[in-house]
Amino acid sequence: MDVATLTPLEKTVRSTPTDLWNDSCSVPELEYAIRYGAVGATANPTIVHDVWKQDPKRWAGRVGELAVAYPAWTEVELAWAIVGEMSAEGAKLLEPVFVEQGGRKGRLSVQTNPTFWRTHDAMVEQAVGFTELAPNIIVKFPATSVGVRAMEEATYRGVSVNATVSFSVPQALASGEAIERGLKRREADGLDVDSMGPVVTVMMGRIEDWLKVLEARDGIAADPEAIPWSGVAVMKRTAEEFARRGLRAKPLGAAIRHRLHWTELVGGDVVLSFPHAWWKRFQASGIDPVPRFEEPVEPRYLDELRRRFPDFERAYEPDGMTPEEFDTFGPSVRTLRSFIASYHDLLHAVTDVVLPNPDKKA
Repeated sequence: MDVATLTPLEKTVRSTPTDLWNDSCSVPELEYAIRYGAVGATANPTIVHDVWKQDPKRWAGRVGELAVAYPAWTEVELAWAIVGEMSAEGAKLLEPVFVEQGGRKGRLSVQTNPTFWRTHDAMVEQAVGFTELAPNIIVKFPATSVGVRAMEEATYRGVSVNATVSFSVPQALASGEAIERGLKRREADGLDVDSMGPVVTVMMGRIEDWLKVLEARDGIAADPEAIPWSGVAVMKRTAEEFARRGLRAKPLGAAIRHRLHWTELVGGDVVLSFPHAWWKRFQASGIDPVPRFEEPVEPRYLDELRRRFPDFERAYEPDGMTPEEFDTFGPSVRTLRSFIASYHDLLHAVTDVVLPNPDKKA
Protein backbone atom coordinates (compact mmCIF):
# COMPACT_ATOMS: atom_id res chain seq x y z
CA MET A 1 0.00 0.00 0.00
CA ASP A 2 1.46 3.33 -1.11
CA VAL A 3 0.26 5.70 1.59
CA ALA A 4 1.34 8.69 -0.49
CA THR A 5 -1.36 7.97 -3.07
CA LEU A 6 -4.22 7.68 -0.57
CA THR A 7 -6.83 10.38 -0.04
CA PRO A 8 -6.95 11.91 3.46
CA LEU A 9 -9.86 9.72 4.56
CA GLU A 10 -8.41 6.57 3.00
CA LYS A 11 -5.24 7.23 4.95
CA THR A 12 -7.28 7.68 8.12
CA VAL A 13 -8.84 4.21 7.87
CA ARG A 14 -5.91 2.32 6.36
CA SER A 15 -3.08 3.57 8.55
CA THR A 16 -4.82 4.16 11.91
CA PRO A 17 -7.33 2.24 14.11
CA THR A 18 -10.02 4.86 13.40
CA ASP A 19 -13.11 3.68 11.50
CA LEU A 20 -15.34 5.89 9.36
CA TRP A 21 -19.08 5.68 8.74
CA ASN A 22 -21.34 7.49 6.33
CA ASP A 23 -23.89 9.60 8.18
CA SER A 24 -26.72 8.69 5.81
CA CYS A 25 -28.45 5.68 4.27
CA SER A 26 -28.53 7.34 0.83
CA VAL A 27 -27.30 4.71 -1.62
CA PRO A 28 -25.19 7.02 -3.85
CA GLU A 29 -23.61 8.66 -0.80
CA LEU A 30 -22.95 5.33 0.86
CA GLU A 31 -21.40 3.89 -2.30
CA TYR A 32 -19.01 6.84 -2.37
CA ALA A 33 -18.07 6.41 1.28
CA ILE A 34 -17.52 2.65 1.00
CA ARG A 35 -15.21 3.28 -1.96
CA TYR A 36 -12.96 5.23 0.39
CA GLY A 37 -13.13 2.92 3.39
CA ALA A 38 -16.42 3.43 5.23
CA VAL A 39 -17.43 0.41 7.33
CA GLY A 40 -20.86 1.53 8.52
CA ALA A 41 -23.73 3.94 7.99
CA THR A 42 -26.51 5.52 9.95
CA ALA A 43 -30.02 6.85 9.66
CA ASN A 44 -32.47 8.81 11.77
CA PRO A 45 -35.84 10.45 11.02
CA THR A 46 -34.17 13.53 9.57
CA ILE A 47 -31.92 11.46 7.30
CA VAL A 48 -34.78 9.23 6.12
CA HIS A 49 -36.89 12.25 5.18
CA ASP A 50 -33.88 13.83 3.44
CA VAL A 51 -33.36 10.66 1.37
CA TRP A 52 -37.06 10.76 0.45
CA LYS A 53 -36.66 14.38 -0.72
CA GLN A 54 -33.68 13.42 -2.89
CA ASP A 55 -35.94 11.08 -4.89
CA PRO A 56 -39.57 11.95 -4.04
CA LYS A 57 -40.99 10.32 -7.15
CA ARG A 58 -39.54 6.97 -6.19
CA TRP A 59 -40.52 6.97 -2.53
CA ALA A 60 -43.95 8.53 -3.01
CA GLY A 61 -44.56 5.95 -5.70
CA ARG A 62 -43.50 3.18 -3.37
CA VAL A 63 -45.90 4.42 -0.67
CA GLY A 64 -48.66 4.38 -3.26
CA GLU A 65 -47.86 0.77 -4.15
CA LEU A 66 -47.82 -0.29 -0.50
CA ALA A 67 -51.08 1.54 0.20
CA VAL A 68 -52.77 -0.44 -2.58
CA ALA A 69 -51.22 -3.74 -1.48
CA TYR A 70 -52.09 -3.15 2.21
CA PRO A 71 -55.26 -1.02 2.28
CA ALA A 72 -55.67 -1.32 6.05
CA TRP A 73 -52.21 0.03 6.87
CA THR A 74 -52.00 3.36 8.67
CA GLU A 75 -49.63 6.15 7.68
CA VAL A 76 -47.41 5.01 10.55
CA GLU A 77 -47.14 1.49 9.14
CA LEU A 78 -46.48 2.82 5.65
CA ALA A 79 -43.78 5.19 6.92
CA TRP A 80 -41.95 2.44 8.80
CA ALA A 81 -42.15 0.21 5.74
CA ILE A 82 -40.27 2.92 3.82
CA VAL A 83 -37.72 3.23 6.62
CA GLY A 84 -37.24 -0.53 6.45
CA GLU A 85 -36.77 -0.57 2.69
CA MET A 86 -34.28 2.31 2.74
CA SER A 87 -32.36 0.64 5.55
CA ALA A 88 -32.26 -2.80 3.94
CA GLU A 89 -31.02 -1.27 0.68
CA GLY A 90 -28.16 0.49 2.44
CA ALA A 91 -27.37 -2.53 4.62
CA LYS A 92 -26.92 -4.67 1.51
CA LEU A 93 -24.03 -2.47 0.40
CA LEU A 94 -22.27 -3.03 3.72
CA GLU A 95 -22.76 -6.81 3.86
CA PRO A 96 -19.31 -7.66 2.39
CA VAL A 97 -17.62 -5.74 5.23
CA PHE A 98 -20.00 -7.29 7.76
CA VAL A 99 -19.12 -10.81 6.62
CA GLU A 100 -15.40 -10.09 6.41
CA GLN A 101 -15.33 -8.57 9.92
CA GLY A 102 -17.49 -11.24 11.56
CA GLY A 103 -20.23 -8.79 12.49
CA ARG A 104 -18.03 -6.29 14.29
CA LYS A 105 -18.21 -3.81 11.38
CA GLY A 106 -20.33 -3.33 8.28
CA ARG A 107 -23.58 -2.37 9.98
CA LEU A 108 -26.31 0.13 9.14
CA SER A 109 -28.12 1.94 11.96
CA VAL A 110 -31.89 2.17 12.15
CA GLN A 111 -33.38 4.44 14.80
CA THR A 112 -36.27 3.48 17.04
CA ASN A 113 -39.36 5.67 16.90
CA PRO A 114 -38.28 8.93 18.58
CA THR A 115 -41.68 9.25 20.25
CA PHE A 116 -40.85 6.06 22.21
CA TRP A 117 -38.12 7.80 24.22
CA ARG A 118 -40.09 7.22 27.46
CA THR A 119 -41.44 3.77 26.56
CA HIS A 120 -39.16 0.83 27.37
CA ASP A 121 -41.08 -2.13 25.97
CA ALA A 122 -42.04 -0.40 22.72
CA MET A 123 -38.40 0.49 22.05
CA VAL A 124 -37.16 -3.03 22.71
CA GLU A 125 -39.84 -4.72 20.62
CA GLN A 126 -39.31 -2.39 17.69
CA ALA A 127 -35.55 -2.95 17.88
CA VAL A 128 -35.93 -6.72 17.83
CA GLY A 129 -38.18 -6.35 14.80
CA PHE A 130 -35.57 -4.25 13.00
CA THR A 131 -33.07 -7.12 13.16
CA GLU A 132 -35.24 -8.95 10.63
CA LEU A 133 -34.57 -6.29 7.98
CA ALA A 134 -31.03 -7.50 7.33
CA PRO A 135 -28.36 -9.47 9.21
CA ASN A 136 -26.19 -6.37 9.62
CA ILE A 137 -28.64 -3.97 11.27
CA ILE A 138 -27.64 -1.99 14.36
CA VAL A 139 -30.38 -0.17 16.27
CA LYS A 140 -30.31 3.32 17.73
CA PHE A 141 -31.71 3.96 21.19
CA PRO A 142 -31.79 7.42 22.77
CA ALA A 143 -29.60 7.91 25.84
CA THR A 144 -32.57 8.91 27.97
CA SER A 145 -33.22 7.38 31.38
CA VAL A 146 -35.61 4.84 29.84
CA GLY A 147 -33.59 4.40 26.66
CA VAL A 148 -30.49 3.35 28.62
CA ARG A 149 -32.47 0.62 30.37
CA ALA A 150 -33.85 -0.52 27.02
CA MET A 151 -30.31 -0.84 25.65
CA GLU A 152 -29.48 -3.53 28.21
CA GLU A 153 -32.55 -5.63 27.46
CA ALA A 154 -32.19 -5.25 23.69
CA THR A 155 -28.52 -6.26 23.88
CA TYR A 156 -29.47 -9.34 25.87
CA ARG A 157 -32.00 -10.20 23.17
CA GLY A 158 -29.29 -10.08 20.50
CA VAL A 159 -29.66 -6.54 19.18
CA SER A 160 -26.45 -4.65 18.40
CA VAL A 161 -27.09 -1.22 19.92
CA ASN A 162 -26.06 2.26 18.83
CA ALA A 163 -26.72 4.80 21.59
CA THR A 164 -27.84 8.15 20.19
CA VAL A 165 -29.22 11.44 21.55
CA SER A 166 -25.98 11.33 23.54
CA PHE A 167 -23.75 14.36 24.10
CA SER A 168 -21.95 13.77 27.37
CA VAL A 169 -19.55 11.45 29.15
CA PRO A 170 -22.24 10.44 31.71
CA GLN A 171 -24.69 9.48 28.94
CA ALA A 172 -22.04 7.58 27.02
CA LEU A 173 -20.89 5.71 30.13
CA ALA A 174 -24.44 4.84 31.19
CA SER A 175 -25.10 3.53 27.68
CA GLY A 176 -21.84 1.59 27.48
CA GLU A 177 -22.39 0.04 30.89
CA ALA A 178 -25.98 -0.94 30.01
CA ILE A 179 -24.74 -2.61 26.84
CA GLU A 180 -22.02 -4.35 28.85
CA ARG A 181 -24.61 -5.71 31.30
CA GLY A 182 -26.59 -7.05 28.37
CA LEU A 183 -23.51 -8.70 26.88
CA LYS A 184 -22.64 -10.32 30.21
CA ARG A 185 -26.17 -11.67 30.58
CA ARG A 186 -25.87 -13.23 27.12
CA GLU A 187 -22.51 -14.76 28.00
CA ALA A 188 -23.92 -16.18 31.22
CA ASP A 189 -26.63 -17.89 29.16
CA GLY A 190 -24.15 -19.23 26.62
CA LEU A 191 -25.31 -16.87 23.86
CA ASP A 192 -23.06 -15.35 21.18
CA VAL A 193 -21.54 -11.93 21.72
CA ASP A 194 -18.50 -12.10 19.45
CA SER A 195 -20.48 -11.22 16.32
CA MET A 196 -22.20 -8.20 17.88
CA GLY A 197 -20.99 -4.69 17.11
CA PRO A 198 -22.37 -2.13 19.59
CA VAL A 199 -21.34 1.52 19.47
CA VAL A 200 -22.06 4.53 21.66
CA THR A 201 -22.44 7.86 19.92
CA VAL A 202 -21.27 11.23 21.18
CA MET A 203 -22.98 13.94 19.13
CA MET A 204 -20.04 16.29 19.37
CA GLY A 205 -21.42 19.14 17.35
CA ARG A 206 -24.65 19.25 19.30
CA ILE A 207 -22.96 19.89 22.65
CA GLU A 208 -21.16 22.74 20.89
CA ASP A 209 -24.46 23.98 19.44
CA TRP A 210 -25.91 24.03 22.97
CA LEU A 211 -23.02 26.02 24.41
CA LYS A 212 -23.52 28.59 21.64
CA VAL A 213 -27.21 28.80 22.57
CA LEU A 214 -26.25 29.39 26.20
CA GLU A 215 -23.66 31.95 25.17
CA ALA A 216 -26.28 33.99 23.32
CA ARG A 217 -29.14 33.37 25.73
CA ASP A 218 -27.23 34.15 28.90
CA GLY A 219 -24.89 36.85 27.56
CA ILE A 220 -21.70 34.85 28.10
CA ALA A 221 -18.46 36.26 26.69
CA ALA A 222 -16.53 33.03 26.13
CA ASP A 223 -13.21 32.66 24.35
CA PRO A 224 -14.33 31.94 20.75
CA GLU A 225 -11.55 29.40 20.39
CA ALA A 226 -12.80 27.27 23.29
CA ILE A 227 -16.27 26.12 22.22
CA PRO A 228 -15.09 24.18 19.13
CA TRP A 229 -12.99 22.03 21.47
CA SER A 230 -15.90 21.05 23.73
CA GLY A 231 -17.14 18.15 21.60
CA VAL A 232 -13.59 16.92 21.01
CA ALA A 233 -12.95 17.00 24.76
CA VAL A 234 -16.11 15.04 25.56
CA MET A 235 -15.28 12.46 22.88
CA LYS A 236 -11.71 11.97 24.12
CA ARG A 237 -12.82 11.69 27.74
CA THR A 238 -15.48 9.15 26.72
CA ALA A 239 -12.96 6.93 24.93
CA GLU A 240 -10.54 7.19 27.84
CA GLU A 241 -13.23 6.09 30.31
CA PHE A 242 -14.42 3.25 28.05
CA ALA A 243 -10.88 1.88 27.85
CA ARG A 244 -10.33 2.27 31.60
CA ARG A 245 -13.57 0.44 32.43
CA GLY A 246 -13.17 -2.26 29.80
CA LEU A 247 -16.43 -1.46 28.01
CA ARG A 248 -16.75 -3.36 24.74
CA ALA A 249 -18.98 -0.91 22.85
CA LYS A 250 -16.95 1.40 20.64
CA PRO A 251 -17.29 5.20 20.99
CA LEU A 252 -18.60 6.93 17.87
CA GLY A 253 -18.25 10.64 17.16
CA ALA A 254 -21.02 12.29 15.14
CA ALA A 255 -22.71 15.63 14.42
CA ILE A 256 -19.69 17.00 12.57
CA ARG A 257 -19.33 20.77 12.56
CA HIS A 258 -15.69 21.42 11.61
CA ARG A 259 -12.40 19.72 10.88
CA LEU A 260 -11.36 19.32 14.53
CA HIS A 261 -14.00 16.58 14.69
CA TRP A 262 -11.75 14.63 12.34
CA THR A 263 -8.18 15.81 12.73
CA GLU A 264 -8.07 15.71 16.54
CA LEU A 265 -9.60 12.22 16.76
CA VAL A 266 -7.53 10.41 14.16
CA GLY A 267 -5.67 7.47 15.66
CA GLY A 268 -8.24 6.60 18.31
CA ASP A 269 -9.93 3.21 18.41
CA VAL A 270 -13.20 4.97 17.66
CA VAL A 271 -15.68 5.51 14.85
CA LEU A 272 -16.29 8.86 13.17
CA SER A 273 -19.52 9.32 11.21
CA PHE A 274 -19.42 11.98 8.48
CA PRO A 275 -22.27 13.34 6.36
CA HIS A 276 -21.57 13.17 2.63
CA ALA A 277 -20.74 16.89 2.40
CA TRP A 278 -18.00 16.48 5.02
CA TRP A 279 -16.63 13.37 3.28
CA LYS A 280 -16.17 15.51 0.16
CA ARG A 281 -14.80 18.47 2.08
CA PHE A 282 -12.26 16.43 4.03
CA GLN A 283 -11.22 14.51 0.92
CA ALA A 284 -10.43 17.79 -0.84
CA SER A 285 -8.68 19.34 2.18
CA GLY A 286 -5.17 18.11 1.46
CA ILE A 287 -4.75 17.59 5.21
CA ASP A 288 -2.40 14.83 6.32
CA PRO A 289 -4.38 13.00 9.04
CA VAL A 290 -1.59 12.61 11.60
CA PRO A 291 -2.77 10.67 14.68
CA ARG A 292 -3.62 13.16 17.42
CA PHE A 293 -6.10 11.24 19.50
CA GLU A 294 -3.71 10.82 22.43
CA GLU A 295 -2.95 14.54 22.53
CA PRO A 296 -5.04 16.16 25.30
CA VAL A 297 -7.18 19.21 24.75
CA GLU A 298 -5.26 22.25 25.92
CA PRO A 299 -5.96 22.99 29.61
CA ARG A 300 -6.72 26.64 28.82
CA TYR A 301 -9.69 25.57 26.70
CA LEU A 302 -10.96 23.15 29.31
CA ASP A 303 -10.58 25.76 32.04
CA GLU A 304 -12.50 28.32 29.98
CA LEU A 305 -15.30 25.89 29.17
CA ARG A 306 -15.65 24.80 32.79
CA ARG A 307 -15.60 28.35 34.08
CA ARG A 308 -18.11 29.75 31.61
CA PHE A 309 -20.48 26.81 31.13
CA PRO A 310 -21.73 24.64 34.02
CA ASP A 311 -23.40 22.43 31.37
CA PHE A 312 -19.99 21.65 29.91
CA GLU A 313 -18.84 20.50 33.33
CA ARG A 314 -21.94 18.28 33.53
CA ALA A 315 -21.14 16.86 30.10
CA TYR A 316 -17.42 16.35 30.68
CA GLU A 317 -17.30 14.77 34.12
CA PRO A 318 -18.23 11.06 34.34
CA ASP A 319 -20.54 11.74 37.29
CA GLY A 320 -21.79 15.07 35.93
CA MET A 321 -25.40 13.90 35.55
CA THR A 322 -27.71 11.20 36.83
CA PRO A 323 -29.75 9.18 34.29
CA GLU A 324 -32.86 11.10 35.33
CA GLU A 325 -31.11 14.33 34.36
CA PHE A 326 -30.40 13.04 30.84
CA ASP A 327 -34.05 13.70 29.95
CA THR A 328 -33.91 17.41 30.77
CA PHE A 329 -30.36 18.14 29.52
CA GLY A 330 -30.60 20.93 26.95
CA PRO A 331 -29.06 19.05 23.98
CA SER A 332 -31.24 16.01 24.72
CA VAL A 333 -34.44 18.03 24.68
CA ARG A 334 -33.47 19.95 21.54
CA THR A 335 -32.45 16.81 19.66
CA LEU A 336 -35.47 14.76 20.69
CA ARG A 337 -37.73 17.59 19.58
CA SER A 338 -35.88 17.76 16.26
CA PHE A 339 -36.11 14.00 15.66
CA ILE A 340 -39.79 13.91 16.60
CA ALA A 341 -40.50 16.83 14.24
CA SER A 342 -38.65 15.07 11.41
CA TYR A 343 -40.61 11.89 12.11
CA HIS A 344 -43.85 13.85 11.83
CA ASP A 345 -42.58 15.39 8.58
CA LEU A 346 -42.12 11.86 7.23
CA LEU A 347 -45.65 10.95 8.30
CA HIS A 348 -46.95 14.08 6.56
CA ALA A 349 -45.14 13.05 3.37
CA VAL A 350 -46.88 9.68 3.54
CA THR A 351 -50.24 11.33 4.19
CA ASP A 352 -49.77 13.55 1.14
CA VAL A 353 -49.53 10.38 -0.95
CA VAL A 354 -52.48 8.44 0.46
CA LEU A 355 -54.67 11.49 1.11
CA PRO A 356 -53.53 14.21 -1.31
CA ASN A 357 -54.54 17.79 -0.69
CA PRO A 358 -57.49 18.62 -2.97
CA ASP A 359 -56.64 22.33 -2.86
CA LYS A 360 -53.45 21.67 -4.82
CA LYS A 361 -53.31 21.05 -8.55
CA ALA A 362 -52.22 17.50 -9.37
